[in-house]
Amino acid sequence: MGLAQDERRLLAELFTEVGPDAPTLCDPWRAKDLAAHLVLRERRPDAAAGLFVKPLGDHTQKVQDDYAAKPWAELVDLVREGPPKWSPLALLDEKVNGMEYFVHHEDVRRALDGWEPRPADVVRDADLWRALPPIAKLNHRKSPVGVVLRRTSGETITAKAGPTPVTITGDPAELALLCFGRDAVRVGYEGDPSAVEAVRSLNRST
Repeated sequence: MGLAQDERRLLAELFTEVGPDAPTLCDPWRAKDLAAHLVLRERRPDAAAGLFVKPLGDHTQKVQDDYAAKPWAELVDLVREGPPKWSPLALLDEKVNGMEYFVHHEDVRRALDGWEPRPADVVRDADLWRALPPIAKLNHRKSPVGVVLRRTSGETITAKAGPTPVTITGDPAELALLCFGRDAVRVGYEGDPSAVEAVRSLNRST
């Protein structure tokens, strides 16, 4: 199994455990809203367009709300099943959904009290590190200083070339979540204090 399939299965299990009203890092979304978002992406391309085109946002929200109102077990089953065969995402599942499901799995895990990072996993971490460069560059493009991501094993990615570079060190999972704008991460910063503050306060969303 690949990253997308593994994270989808684990997230569905966690959804079942925590219930529809559990908090997420995507506040104000609850678990049911996050589940509805994932199902919408994979099953309603007409509504998914509204994630990127603001004038279509009302339609997207209505469809998402309709999914969120489904019985919880039914909605979780739709998440677990993944994209139907007719969906373009079925052919691109690992490429398009691996990071998506990893991040959203952690959005639920890390919203719970007492969360801790999952143990390192050689395969998962390799997949995340391989997918990270374009995301890191996109979401740090507005940084006024240079940004380098460094794995604890020593490998690096230049997220933004620039002056007074800041190095952010962590495991691939932590760096991936950081690049997606999550603050519930375990990373370290090295660099000029003012440059570090500029990077820490950066809006890292796409």
